Amino acid sequence: MDQETLYATLKTLHIIALISWMAGLLYLPRLYVYHAGVAVGSESDAMLQVMERKLLRFIMNPAMIATWVFGLWLAIAFDFFAFGWMHTKMTLVLLMSGIHGMLAMHRKQFASGNNQRSARYFRWLNEAPTVLMIIIVVLVIYKPF
Repeated sequence: MDQETLYATLKTLHIIALISWMAGLLYLPRLYVYHAGVAVGSESDAMLQVMERKLLRFIMNPAMIATWVFGLWLAIAFDFFAFGWMHTKMTLVLLMSGIHGMLAMHRKQFASGNNQRSARYFRWLNEAPTVLMIIIVVLVIYKPF
């Protein structure tokens, strides 16, 4: 495979994985907003727990891993680490991964009936991936430094 085809293929796979990951990062906190308002042990609680677990396990986790794999492959193969914007992007992607970890922690708290957070907290948490995504996209498109 020539370099141009490799670049296009990796970039395509990276973007597809990122879109899938972002969908989960935007949807899971919204589920938590609803979940925070239902009684522990209720039918709604059980249904939301299944939805949250499946979203995290079958969509978000594989998508995050694929995003990292294809992104690092791109960065290494095409020497993107030589640029300052990539260092900033990687820092923001680490923060995004940290938010993913926080969401996984909150899922476990809901599953054990120990959620202590309000719907309002989850509404605010829902904004963080959006802000990070916007900054990351601007960095990748404009490559300001």
